Amino acid sequence: MYLRRFSVAVVSGLVGYGAWYAYKGNGTDLQQAPGFSTSAINSLQNPQATEIARKAVIVGADSLYTGPITGEGPISKDTDGAGRKVLEMLTPEQATQKLRRNEESYLVGRGKGVVRYDVVQVPSNDPIEDDHAEKIIELPSALSTATADGNPTSDWMFWGVFDGHAGWTTSAKLRQVLISFVARELNNTYKAALTNPSSKAPSHEAIETAIKTGFTRLDHEIVHESVEKVLKANSKLVAAELLAPALSGSCALLSFYDTNTNLLRVACTGDSRAVLGRRGESGKWIATPLSVDQTGSNPDEEARMRKLHPGEDGVIRNGRVLGGLEPSRAFGDATYKWTREVSEKLKRSFFGRTPSPNLRTPPYVTAEPVITTTKIEPDKGDFLVMATDGLWEMLTNEEVVGLVGQWIEKQSSDTKGNMGSSWVKMFSNEKKGLPVEHVKGNERRGRDGQKQPIRQQQWGVKGGENERFVVEDKNVATHLVRNALGGKDRDMVCALLTLPAPYSRRYRDDLTVEVIFFGNSDKSGDVVVNNEASASGHEVKAKL
Repeated sequence: MYLRRFSVAVVSGLVGYGAWYAYKGNGTDLQQAPGFSTSAINSLQNPQATEIARKAVIVGADSLYTGPITGEGPISKDTDGAGRKVLEMLTPEQATQKLRRNEESYLVGRGKGVVRYDVVQVPSNDPIEDDHAEKIIELPSALSTATADGNPTSDWMFWGVFDGHAGWTTSAKLRQVLISFVARELNNTYKAALTNPSSKAPSHEAIETAIKTGFTRLDHEIVHESVEKVLKANSKLVAAELLAPALSGSCALLSFYDTNTNLLRVACTGDSRAVLGRRGESGKWIATPLSVDQTGSNPDEEARMRKLHPGEDGVIRNGRVLGGLEPSRAFGDATYKWTREVSEKLKRSFFGRTPSPNLRTPPYVTAEPVITTTKIEPDKGDFLVMATDGLWEMLTNEEVVGLVGQWIEKQSSDTKGNMGSSWVKMFSNEKKGLPVEHVKGNERRGRDGQKQPIRQQQWGVKGGENERFVVEDKNVATHLVRNALGGKDRDMVCALLTLPAPYSRRYRDDLTVEVIFFGNSDKSGDVVVNNEASASGHEVKAKL
């Protein structure tokens, strides 16, 4: 993660002529920003004030300014005399269009504990390095328990988010095949259990082993089998195709829900995060993390790494593997897994990256996930939020769960919403503020390796929940992203969405968010697009 502190400016006057002021440091001290004229212009008293309907975003090396502009000429991507980029800021309507450009929503009519899931992606990199995948597998009768009428009762449901880095090719590979690799291992494990007369279902340990095997086998194919094929082909074209997913990298967060047992297994490789929302006795929602961020800043991960590489003081430096890679588990990232000889041979013959000078006993990074198992209670309206780390840099677990709860309450006033009005009305709450319990133990966030919402400090975000958050979207994943980027502060939302790559990467990461709602749905057997919460042109993905 690349982080640079910036200042949010309050502008008086016209671009290039007004007095520019910026909140510096902790956002409480008003200082004049350098490089602009100090002749103040009060736009509220200016007779031309009524003509001001456009705003600009000015991007400096370590600062971000917003302010009004006049005139009709385009200013996008101009550069001012101080070397700062000047761009015309998106209007709120344009910002909303950008937020909703890649949103998807699906209504799940399987009658098996899942009602709906929403997805959204907002890029910062160009192209976006995040990816995602979803799949529902209907089990054959031999592998599933039957109801009284003899119909199979089980689906396997998968949702995955993949946070790529150093390129998009690894995350794209995971989107294409990770679920298939895991499902194949699970299928073999369940079939093997049928031969055991004392038990017709595999043990929890066997299921976890199957998931881990699916992850590690795919990574072995990406990192090592690709090298064998490249050396055999001796072709740069083949090398370009096969080595790209090995040289870039990706975190992976995969959720596997067995509708027969109501067990949700979350497999995490890297620093994407899954959080469960469940209604507590108080009527508020409780946020429970189902994964732990796996980075060099996580004490458990650091201890694991130092045990595997004794005597190598630089194995974790500044919270990063060998001082370079932040996630301690990932797919790809082959320069942390290949021997120095392999890396140098590939670089000489084809292309590649120079390995770290601290590389001594690879591999340093593994794709093996850490898995948690949770019993879902569909009757309580449980929901799951899965997101790449870009969201968790902006919002806490409690804020995310509370925002979903706030969104549910908003939908309860709209009986036309495609959520199931009776399901939504179960959870209506007229109290102000986010309907979430704040658990004291969560105040320790950061000490156990979980990332803190550092962007709030970077942006100087202040104010209570009622002043910060808003409900404007039919897609709950889009609702989360809007509030992560500023919520009621429309100028902040518009400014952050105006920034093009690579400037945007200083202030926000790629964002991929999925929200899965558990509950009682109809039994049509179909999965259909929820048009009111989806961008046009999305089709339901085929089953495996």
